[in-house]
Amino acid sequence: MRFEGTAYRAHDPRWSFTPLSGEGAARRGARFNLKGMPALYLSLDILGAIKEANQGFARKIDPCVLCSYDIVCEDIADLRTEAACAAEGIGFKELDCPWFALLAAGKDPPTWPIVRRLFGEGKAGILVPSYAPGATVDDHNLVLWRWGEDPPHKVDVFDPSGRLPKDQLSWR
Repeated sequence: MRFEGTAYRAHDPRWSFTPLSGEGAARRGARFNLKGMPALYLSLDILGAIKEANQGFARKIDPCVLCSYDIVCEDIADLRTEAACAAEGIGFKELDCPWFALLAAGKDPPTWPIVRRLFGEGKAGILVPSYAPGATVDDHNLVLWRWGEDPPHKVDVFDPSGRLPKDQLSWR
């Protein structure tokens, strides 16, 4: 499917100079990307981005830089419902796995074979429910594995006045 719209991410200010890199996710891997695989984790609404960044660890949020992204991306697998997962041959409950605990124990999460298959089929990313603490059934994320400045996987961070830092030395 084609996804066209706006998505959001709450960045750690130290790394907000690279809002399109996906390298943070590649360092250790996560629910929907293997170790070494860059991924851009985005939320489809602003509050969802804050829930994802905070992960329910505190009642207060750490300072963050909230960015919006303009997306026009082909080759997206929509896995937001049981029916959509079944159509892709994926168990919906597999998506909601304790991925962090599994990685800490030296095991691969059950989502990684799904990622390998979809990526191998040429998918650029997936639409999935949010599993962040406090997420509702209306909170959804877009996880991208393929993106760039040009179609068919075009992603732009919205920064018309150039306020995002250029490197870590940009902070005063």
